[in-house]
Amino acid sequence: MNKMRLFAHLCLFASVLFGGQVLYAGGGHGSVSHPEDNMSWGEIFELVFFLDLMTRWVILSTTFLGFAAGLIGSFLLLRKRSLMGDALSHAMLPGVPIAFIVMVAMGGDGKWMPGLMLGVTVFGLLGVMMVMAINRYTRIKMDAAMGIVLSVFFGFGLGLMKVAEKLIGGEKTGLRHYIYGSAATIRFEDCISIMVVSLIAVLSCILFYKEFKLLCFDASFGRSQGWPTGLLDLLMLLVVTLVTVVGLQTVGIILVIALFVIPAAAARFWTHTLWKMVIIASGIGAFSGWIGSIVSAMAERMPAGAIIVIVASIVFLLSMFFGPAKGVLIRTLMKRRLNRQVARQHLLRAFFEHTELNLDGNDTEAFGAKATELSIDELLKSRSWNRSSLKKLLRVSAVAGTVAELGGDVFRLTEAGFVEAERHVRNHRLWEMYLITHADIAANHVDRDADMVEHILGEQLVRRLEILLEAEGVSVPRGGVPKNPHGALIGS
Repeated sequence: MNKMRLFAHLCLFASVLFGGQVLYAGGGHGSVSHPEDNMSWGEIFELVFFLDLMTRWVILSTTFLGFAAGLIGSFLLLRKRSLMGDALSHAMLPGVPIAFIVMVAMGGDGKWMPGLMLGVTVFGLLGVMMVMAINRYTRIKMDAAMGIVLSVFFGFGLGLMKVAEKLIGGEKTGLRHYIYGSAATIRFEDCISIMVVSLIAVLSCILFYKEFKLLCFDASFGRSQGWPTGLLDLLMLLVVTLVTVVGLQTVGIILVIALFVIPAAAARFWTHTLWKMVIIASGIGAFSGWIGSIVSAMAERMPAGAIIVIVASIVFLLSMFFGPAKGVLIRTLMKRRLNRQVARQHLLRAFFEHTELNLDGNDTEAFGAKATELSIDELLKSRSWNRSSLKKLLRVSAVAGTVAELGGDVFRLTEAGFVEAERHVRNHRLWEMYLITHADIAANHVDRDADMVEHILGEQLVRRLEILLEAEGVSVPRGGVPKNPHGALIGS
């Protein structure tokens, strides 16, 4: 497959660039250091726009890392494999001390970056394969399998860390920076590696966009059509592995999973479209890395990894409440608007059914003379309203021009209100007749179901109901309101 061959070349190019790195064990607390405690506005400007020489590569690296993690994290989230990134990152930990011990045993200092990266990658892939094998060949579910591998590998890695530290005495190895991250150790070579991995992630998502989309939304259908879903799944996890490897030094094993999950989860509140979600998640990830590194540089001894995750969490909370697609505020407003709309339609139905008693068939032209005038007390008997909510509903309907107030708590439908009420009652009756004739539901049991459905029936669906009812021999008046299937009109 040409796409697979191109992806292999990209991975090979990334491995060559990784070979030029050397581990630097400075910046023990992981913060982005700056020489002065009190920064001027000019220095802040230099930080924000990557002009400060001491922090340029750190801020660029975290920005690109957040972009790449948010990008591939979108597919992980939709594939329901978000915690797979957590298992992957924790499974990588034993690879660091083992690679260090092997290199020391061979006469080196154990800090050669390509060797460390090789150990991390091998154990990460081993952990992922173990999770998938446990899930496939045993009755253990995926979440339990990830929990087993995550805890076992992480505990094994912590034990090996102690062994590696004893080889040269104390914590001089700098290996513990891989647990919590050490952004201050990032140099130009590391920044180039992260940029290359980000490029690989972008190109992979572009090349395999349709395949990843199929894998996320209907893997069973893809498998039935002959698509190599297993290979595509492995490819996606390989991209996650590459991003995780370059992210260990920046945010550490524990926090790298947050960059996969939080931006993608936040993007879900902004759109229902996949390609838009991928772009938004990448932007949130890049923004979190950018702002987090800047804050870490401005505040003394503030770890960059933790600040980056905090910034991403703040963006997630804002998205959860104010996101236009699924945000809590938007959903609450839409629900309240729908409830008000339903209440107004029920009010119009109550007026119409009272007025229907005085109409001669469907003689809508005589409506003005025969429309029923109803008091609030009479309306309260039609439905389970309380007096205060009914008064408010009548005021809103009067403003909308569907109800006219005659004084003394007496109201009647306007001509516009009658036309709208007639449409809602017709939809209600058509759905009741459909349930009675097609679903074989008793007439005294269909009113509540019709109450729930009548508000969302569109023109095409109404026409479809008319055709189905006519096919069953049910008389449906054109443009008029069918007879009440309950017999009694009021309170049906």
